[in-house]
Amino acid sequence: MTDTRLITLQNWLEALKPRWQLDLATLAPASADASFRRYFRIDSQNPDFGSLIIMDAPPQHEPLNTFIQVDLLLAEAGLNVPQILEQNLAEGFLLLNDLGNKTYLSELNENTADHLYQAATTALIKMQLASKPNVLPNYVAPLLQRELDLFPEWYLGKHLGIKLNTSQDLQLKQAFELIIQNNLAQAKVYVHRDYHSRNLMVTEKNNPGVLDFQDAVYGPITYDASSLWRDAYIAWPEEKIIDWVIKFWEQGRRAGLDMPTDFGQFYRDFEWMGLQRHLKVLGIFARLFHRDGKDGYLKDIPLVLKYAIATANRYIELKPLARILESTRGSQDV
Repeated sequence: MTDTRLITLQNWLEALKPRWQLDLATLAPASADASFRRYFRIDSQNPDFGSLIIMDAPPQHEPLNTFIQVDLLLAEAGLNVPQILEQNLAEGFLLLNDLGNKTYLSELNENTADHLYQAATTALIKMQLASKPNVLPNYVAPLLQRELDLFPEWYLGKHLGIKLNTSQDLQLKQAFELIIQNNLAQAKVYVHRDYHSRNLMVTEKNNPGVLDFQDAVYGPITYDASSLWRDAYIAWPEEKIIDWVIKFWEQGRRAGLDMPTDFGQFYRDFEWMGLQRHLKVLGIFARLFHRDGKDGYLKDIPLVLKYAIATANRYIELKPLARILESTRGSQDV
């Protein structure tokens, strides 16, 4: 089957070749993500660049305007985000500088974790300090609810074939209401929404490089922290996570962020925000498999489920949710 977008992309790059000294023969896939976007890498004979990245985002599915807006916003805040060198909004292509191929996920281990997470904490606080209302979309109750609803629809229903009884359905709705109340009561900042080990790149200067931020919103202050330390792709002992979150809380408060004076309250917010995210992620991973034919995320479901069960069990109000989650454990081979 002919890849017509690739042909269109090659024609665009041909026109850019003289300006950026592109070696068109080196064009190769760099990565794909959980959306319609895909990425290519191409060599430049200009030693200042070495290689460049092309984002291919079909306009009917992934308009580039939001990516460009958030990219400029985060760059102004001092984060290391891709520099937009050329743009073709009509056809959905961007030429970007290359932040490399060393993800946090590939580089994190017991020896590097403290150093890498400290850099990620510094960048996160920079982003949050730059926050202003009415710039990014608000992370409002209906959006939080739609995300939570992915859990019963796609994970329980489609993936596991589980239909809740009337009592369980009510318990789930009540748990969702409590979670959303907590999330909305938190201080609001810019939220990346996928600030985790696959979207952070280890860079020599201004580490980390930050990717995949186009869905950013204005919402709860603990959201990105929960993405970072309750990561679907890498697990750490709870005492390490608490230590990193304490450092984030201490540094954030010193920097002037609106965080609770009591760390216990902040950690509770962190946990409840993480729970909202994990319930959503269970639904998304199931949807990626059943709707989009992408099975690569199924292997990550057990860790996400483990996080969700552990958190729900720690709070008496969420015990009914914990029982529902625990009842799905035996169905994981579905």
